[in-house]
Amino acid sequence: MHGLGAESTSCWHNHERRSPNRAPAAAEPKLTKPPAMNPLDQGCGPANRAPDGPAITTKTGDTASAWEQAVYFPEWRAILDLEPLEALTRARFARAIIGYLGHCRTARQRASIAGAKRYLDAAEAARISRPSDRDALRWFFLTYRRIRAAAPSGVLHPVPVRPPSPMPIPPGTPPWEVNLIRRIRLRGFLWNTEQIYRGWVKRFAATISPTSPDLAGAAEVRDFLSDLAVRQQVAASTQRQALNALVFYFQEVLQQDLGDLGEYRRSRRGPSVPVVLSRAELDRLFAQLRGTWLLMAQLQYGSGLRVTELVELRVQSLDLDRRRVLIFGGKGDKDRATVLAEPLVAKLRAHLKYLQGVFEQDRRDNAPAVWLPRGLERKFSAAGTQWQWQWLFPMTEWSRDRQTGIIRRHHVLDGVYQRAIKVAAQQAAVDKRVTPHVLRHSFATHLLESGTDIRTLQELLGHANVETTRIYTHVMQKPGLGVRSPLDMLGA
Repeated sequence: MHGLGAESTSCWHNHERRSPNRAPAAAEPKLTKPPAMNPLDQGCGPANRAPDGPAITTKTGDTASAWEQAVYFPEWRAILDLEPLEALTRARFARAIIGYLGHCRTARQRASIAGAKRYLDAAEAARISRPSDRDALRWFFLTYRRIRAAAPSGVLHPVPVRPPSPMPIPPGTPPWEVNLIRRIRLRGFLWNTEQIYRGWVKRFAATISPTSPDLAGAAEVRDFLSDLAVRQQVAASTQRQALNALVFYFQEVLQQDLGDLGEYRRSRRGPSVPVVLSRAELDRLFAQLRGTWLLMAQLQYGSGLRVTELVELRVQSLDLDRRRVLIFGGKGDKDRATVLAEPLVAKLRAHLKYLQGVFEQDRRDNAPAVWLPRGLERKFSAAGTQWQWQWLFPMTEWSRDRQTGIIRRHHVLDGVYQRAIKVAAQQAAVDKRVTPHVLRHSFATHLLESGTDIRTLQELLGHANVETTRIYTHVMQKPGLGVRSPLDMLGA
């Protein structure tokens, strides 16, 4: 491939976007702050779509409008993950694209082909570029252009799809991994569990290479787990996760009992103290958010939700009259109910009214049904087209289900929401490491400080063990039973 205009091939669920079938809004958001997803405070629809630019070729030159056109392509990483590339090539592409987008943020400029050419030329002049950098950015811009061209009119008219079936296993997958994938899917594990187990067995295979995992035994597993604790210094929970993945592989795939692993080095790092925001810090954080991001953050803090529970909420998860949020299939595949803050009721009613319009438009466009959990998609195939099953926080664009290949509307990516919280925390000058899970920590701590008993809090949080809930007693504003510091009593 020569030049950014050369053609390239590209190839997207459950939690990742690939081929958005709607063009992005003409008024693109600032690079320093992700956009709101629904118009609680902004408009949407065809009037806000950007028109397609002129063709991108190697002959247009740096002054052509297509080369200077700003590009907003937040889902590039999810698409790249499913490209038929070698793992090393995919990692090099990701590194190059992240480097360029980081340069754009630092320079306060939008990504564009012309800007990328200047960036690459400067990097080559400074002898800090890699041969794959130009190919990576060429893939980035051409894939973006193909996605925009997928629906030039901005209106979708999808054809009916056949009943869902698992995505095929990519050609060239090692036999041991093929057997692992088939066994995981036979057991009906969640997609995230499949990715985690595959990731750990891949790391194990890389460690014992050139020996294949199906020829390994307890000694290799013991050495791998010890290396995690000694050299990589992972947390105890991470080491247990690796152990669970390897035990599953040996017992379920190889039909081999590892037996007693003997004395391997166990991680001894205890649980960390949760990061908790004060009420003043929460006010500053919320002041930097708007639209759906603000609604999501307030709902997560007000109800103590995990990130995955938040993004996977359905319309039927809201019980507005009884002021409850219902969690279906949460961690451990358990259902529970938690509180709903009174100030959010009116906002959620307005949000549902907006979603009703999106839902009706999808039905007019003959949109495929939304994803359904636990086999319901096969048993009740029409349920995904019903109002109560729609996502509470859907994507503005359609995406390819990475498990079935069906292009349909999915919920917002947790990574996009996490980035919005991170940016807002920076702008609010919060001097702590803020992630969405910090809002759940703050919910628990503030309830304990206000007098909620630990058993009630355990039920609201969905903890299986009360000891997990007790960690929040260590970060209360007044830990202990009214204990005062001795310095307070000096009168200084």
